[in-house]
Amino acid sequence: MNRVVFITGTTSGIGKACAEKFAAAGDNIIINGRREERLIELKLSLESQYKIEVLIAAFDVQSKKEVFDCINSFPDKWKSVDILINNAGLALGRDFFDEASLDDWDTMLQTNVNGLLYVSKAILPFMVARNQGHIINLGSVAGDDVYEKGNVYCASKTAVEVISRAMRIDLLQHSIKVTNIKPGAVETEFSTVRFNGDSAKAAKVYEGFTPLTGTDIAQAIFYCASLPANVCINELEITPVAQANGIFLLKNL
Repeated sequence: MNRVVFITGTTSGIGKACAEKFAAAGDNIIINGRREERLIELKLSLESQYKIEVLIAAFDVQSKKEVFDCINSFPDKWKSVDILINNAGLALGRDFFDEASLDDWDTMLQTNVNGLLYVSKAILPFMVARNQGHIINLGSVAGDDVYEKGNVYCASKTAVEVISRAMRIDLLQHSIKVTNIKPGAVETEFSTVRFNGDSAKAAKVYEGFTPLTGTDIAQAIFYCASLPANVCINELEITPVAQANGIFLLKNL
């Protein structure tokens, strides 16, 4: 398709799957993450396999300065961003409110909320100048249904939902599409990160049912991004068959 697609958080999971899906369709990709060695490896793989171009944008979305310095220094041909996928995000800890870590709260809010705002604000002048573009935000079913020990993570995803709606309203005048993607249980590095690298504890989250994969979500995102110019999916919730929403999930069906 030869679009320019900017994806944050591409070193693993949904972000990496999105990079592979869009590259396979012939789009040129800007890949972002903190682990530059993984970005280099992904760039080489995508360019070799799909014969497209890849630009590395190695920065932490939590840092306003890093975000704006990097994006403002893009070569001109990479400033025509057609699609921005705000994928970077995480959950840290699963503790009762009174026992939770303030550092975990700060990191989640800085990444899931401020990071999305910084990257969107930096990219938007490119889209506004062309009077077109599509911003796809990764929310969560946790933004609708608050669950025990979810507190600030759920709050951060509620913020993504509200921000997405606000963007959709405010950017109408520039013909910019905005989509909020709300996955349920997806088996990626997400739970490993949440439980501070405890892979055994993370694995138990997905026992007894078949979770979604990063590829499942990437396919849905690609669909939303490939519709006719007059069509916008504002919000899309995706769960495994065993999961009804952010609270109800039946194992060993």
